[in-house]
Amino acid sequence: MSLASLVAAMALAQAAPGAPSPDLTAVPPPPPMAAPVARILIASDSTAANYGASAYPQMGWGMVLKCSLDPRVEVVNLARGGRSTKTFIEEGLWAGLLEKIKPGDTVMIAFGHNDADRVKIVRFTDPQGAYTDNLTRFVADVRAAGGQPVLMTPIAKHVFLDDQVQETHGAYAVAVRDVAKATNTPLIDLDADMMGAQQARGEAGSRGFYLIYTPRDGVARYPNGISDTTHINEGGARLAAALVAARLAFLKLPVSAYVRPASTGDQPILGGPRCLGR
Repeated sequence: MSLASLVAAMALAQAAPGAPSPDLTAVPPPPPMAAPVARILIASDSTAANYGASAYPQMGWGMVLKCSLDPRVEVVNLARGGRSTKTFIEEGLWAGLLEKIKPGDTVMIAFGHNDADRVKIVRFTDPQGAYTDNLTRFVADVRAAGGQPVLMTPIAKHVFLDDQVQETHGAYAVAVRDVAKATNTPLIDLDADMMGAQQARGEAGSRGFYLIYTPRDGVARYPNGISDTTHINEGGARLAAALVAARLAFLKLPVSAYVRPASTGDQPILGGPRCLGR
């Protein structure tokens, strides 16, 4: 088997047979803030989405981004599990987001995992075709509504070969970078940043950020264990959110003044999306 084939096989082998499907039940949004100093809207998939307590330890980074922000910043997390740029449009989720944008809002756009899905073909988009077109449309729509778009590469998976973390998003990550350059849109390269964080910790050390458990770990939701190299747990969500916030602060956008980046080291596990000290 070639190196490329081996990496692809590892990336596809995400969940143990019989493991429960991710809980993608819609979680009621928090009530809107009375007078936020800034607002961040998130358009993304299951890696950023909100989850209820029944899904724990699975969490999306959008649930804890607030922990790296001034408490007066409102985060409107519209990420939805299983969506690609294509289905986010087709199901009216993008139109719903546009209805919520207010002038000055920051809109973070992070897709790619499901756009690459050739099994559930309804999700699939060609990275040089519809995926690029949809991202370009998202940027234009946000600007037309008076918002500030921020493009993001999809969060890296946990795939190692010979002690080296592997790039699994390929042309999709490249397409995001290309659209950002072509449209002069701020970019957060979460794929590269999460790969770097994994490499620094090694294969075994970074495994703990994903839904990778054995029966000996005693995780109630996964009594038989699970090997999901895509979806993140609380630790992974907190790390990803901290990486996102660090880049958001560096971008020097209006919202950047309200970013208070959490540590990109290992953070305390609190059993849910609350923020330490709040």
